[in-house]
Amino acid sequence: MKNLKQAFSLMIGLVFLGMTSCQSEAPKIDRVQHEKAFVDLMEKHLKAVSEKDLSTLASTMHPTGKMQLILPSQDITVSVDSFLNFHKDWFKDAVWTFDTQILNTEIGDRLGMAVVESVYREPERDGKPYFNRMIISYLLEKMDGKWYVIKDHASSSEKGEIYAK
Repeated sequence: MKNLKQAFSLMIGLVFLGMTSCQSEAPKIDRVQHEKAFVDLMEKHLKAVSEKDLSTLASTMHPTGKMQLILPSQDITVSVDSFLNFHKDWFKDAVWTFDTQILNTEIGDRLGMAVVESVYREPERDGKPYFNRMIISYLLEKMDGKWYVIKDHASSSEKGEIYAK
């Protein structure tokens, strides 16, 4: 009978422990600040590209080196270092411009996505002005309270010569 009471007490204790551990919640997130931090990081990243600012661009990258860049007709880039090397080479050509607009976002507790429209322009390609309108999906991950870009997937929606009106 004593063993039965001990077993019953142990079982009640384990059930109570299980119930209280299930009820513990993750720290509450201030949604406004959480989403503002996401958009601020995304805008910082886009501005760094537009201004060809490699050091600021690097500051938006995940500290573990996690990154994928997916572009049409190119191999997937799979690290922060290769992403930054790609941009370093691209930034050497100073004649292009890159205008962006965040179209929408989906922001979770740890992961968030932004869809961005960008228009890449060159004043002259083969003797004529050139543009490439793209839709870019970005995936960001939050780590230690900060957002970082971990994926960039761009696809062209329209490109060609710019015609004077």
